[in-house]
Amino acid sequence: MQTLQAGGARVFRMGRLAVAAAILAGCTTVQTPTKGDPLEGLNRTIFTVNDKLDQYALKPVAKGYVFITPQPVRDSVTNFFSNIGDVYIAANNLLQLKITDGVQDIMRIVINTIFGVGGLFDVATLAKLPKHDNDLGLTLGHYGVPAGPYLVLPLFGPSTARDAVGSIGNYYINPLSYVDPAGLSWALYGLNIVNTRANLLNASDVLEGAALDKYSFVRNAYLQRREYLLSDGKQSQALPNYGDEAPLPKYEDVDGTPAGAPAGAVTGTAGAAGTSGAAAKASAASGASGVSAVTPPQAASAAATANGASAPEAASGAETPPLDLNGGPETTQIPAGQLVPPTRFNLPSFKLR
Repeated sequence: MQTLQAGGARVFRMGRLAVAAAILAGCTTVQTPTKGDPLEGLNRTIFTVNDKLDQYALKPVAKGYVFITPQPVRDSVTNFFSNIGDVYIAANNLLQLKITDGVQDIMRIVINTIFGVGGLFDVATLAKLPKHDNDLGLTLGHYGVPAGPYLVLPLFGPSTARDAVGSIGNYYINPLSYVDPAGLSWALYGLNIVNTRANLLNASDVLEGAALDKYSFVRNAYLQRREYLLSDGKQSQALPNYGDEAPLPKYEDVDGTPAGAPAGAVTGTAGAAGTSGAAAKASAASGASGVSAVTPPQAASAAATANGASAPEAASGAETPPLDLNGGPETTQIPAGQLVPPTRFNLPSFKLR
């Protein structure tokens, strides 16, 4: 017993030294504070100390715990401490006058303690009793106490001024605080910390690989989570308003035509001009040789469209029959299934004559 007490006192002294070192280091750190985090310089220093302690002490212990402990045993340990946590969750739900949630929490405690072998098995969840999340910090916020500045507590991690005060009350509501002897109480607290850290090994690996600024990521995630819990899950998930958007730029094609113009209008104009030019060349060639050139129906219709002819006249190639090479006009008909240009955009269509 004396050995356990001496060990606990030694750990407490080491914790005080870590706090003092973090405070002294934070006093020499220059950091531009952000809104809601006026102590960012000090907080970042404590965050770095906590991260190093986790990297070289807690995380290796958690990995060893996972290595020697089977998954079913770890699940039972998690259920055991979750059942104990339902005690202060129920108390805070009742303090917030959430009677239904409080009664459900009490029923979870009774069912898991009796039928779940002291809480080792989560029978209440199988009975469709939901698991809630509440603490004294949320109770203070429920009654209008402001969150205060963001804090990073040595060995405890992210918090706010309100949540830091609430954590003191949670200690006295937690049944583990009344376990006798005191050494067993501290051992249970330590087991809960190691088991919780073991459950977060994968999440911490993802955080280290994804977050560019781990401090800002953890801070924002914590504050958003607390706001979500305080609003009973009704916090708006809409995208933030970044102000008036700048007008969209106007792009132009290479030929100067606005990009918003219909594609058919541009290609139709160019096609009509091109085909009318082909018809003109054909006429010039026929004049030079003394033989009437055969003008294709497509070129004739395009030329007619460019010269302002009506749509039906431009669309039909049969209205201007080509001349026979022997000198006589020849009446032709467009075969069924032939592609005929439309009247407006000069694009091929499958209209049957």
